Amino acid sequence: MLLAALASVVIASCYDGDTCTTTTGERVRLACIDTPELSGKRAEPVAASAARDHLRGLVVGEGVGIRRITEDRFGRTVAELFLGKRNVQEEMVGTGHAEVYPRYAHQCPWTEGW
Repeated sequence: MLLAALASVVIASCYDGDTCTTTTGERVRLACIDTPELSGKRAEPVAASAARDHLRGLVVGEGVGIRRITEDRFGRTVAELFLGKRNVQEEMVGTGHAEVYPRYAHQCPWTEGW
C-alpha cells in the first residue's frame, strides 16, 4: 500500500480512544483496536480518559492519511489513520492505550506482529 495515495482528512475531535470526527463531520472508528470504555457497565474511566487524551494529542487539528475499510452498524467509517508513515492504531497499541481487537484484526496487516 502506498501511503502517498491515501486520502487526507483533518481531525476535529476525538470522543474516546478509538472514535474521532473530521472537520467535515465524518465519524471515524479506528479499525482493529479497542480502548477502554468511558461509561457503561464495563467502564474504566481513568484508562479511557488517558486513551482519549493520548489520541487527541496525536491527531486533533492534524491532517492525517485515512484508509477507509468499511462502515459499522452505527454509520461510522471504519478506517486506519496515518500521521506520515506512522500508523495511529499501532501507536495506540504500542503505548498501551489500546489493544488489538482480535475479531477485526484481519482488516489491518500490521496486527500480525502483535
